[in-house]
Amino acid sequence: MASKSPRKTAKAAKRTTPRRNVTKTTKPRKAVAKPSVRASTRTAAKKPSASKATAQPRLLSGGNPQIAKGDGDATVQAYIAAMPGWKRDVGQRLDALIVRTVPGVRKAVKWNTPFYGVEGQGFFLGFHCLTRYIKVAFLRGKLLRPLPPGESKTQEARYLDIHEDEPLDEARFTDWVKQASRLPGERL
Repeated sequence: MASKSPRKTAKAAKRTTPRRNVTKTTKPRKAVAKPSVRASTRTAAKKPSASKATAQPRLLSGGNPQIAKGDGDATVQAYIAAMPGWKRDVGQRLDALIVRTVPGVRKAVKWNTPFYGVEGQGFFLGFHCLTRYIKVAFLRGKLLRPLPPGESKTQEARYLDIHEDEPLDEARFTDWVKQASRLPGERL
């Protein structure tokens, strides 16, 4: 036991003595030339490279294009242009039918999905690429007559699935678009 007490007193003595400032010795840094003001201005004003500007958007699962969120026709057209294969042609046709049926339609891309709406009323329709088909969502589809065929987990939405081999019933689709555009839309 006598050997334990000197340790305790030594620890206690260490705690009471002030700490010394110990400086570390570090390796000298290499001198790096700072860019001149003119060079930094040039790099700040540099435009994106052509390879990034022309690069195709990444395709998510099912071939859905990953497009940055944005409002307007240009963003929707970028989404449609990035749709793979036969889906691009269908996307162009859907867009043309919607624009013809609802003049002045509002367009936006949110959550990698193009949406269509009426200014001040919200969005009434969107479509999305899946592996084997395009899913058109009528956001208030339960109020359309006849009902679009696809059921939804939400109370009001209904879906139309467009497959590669199936022709699109344009008359029925434009009738649903006309009905949906007159309903109060969703604020997204």
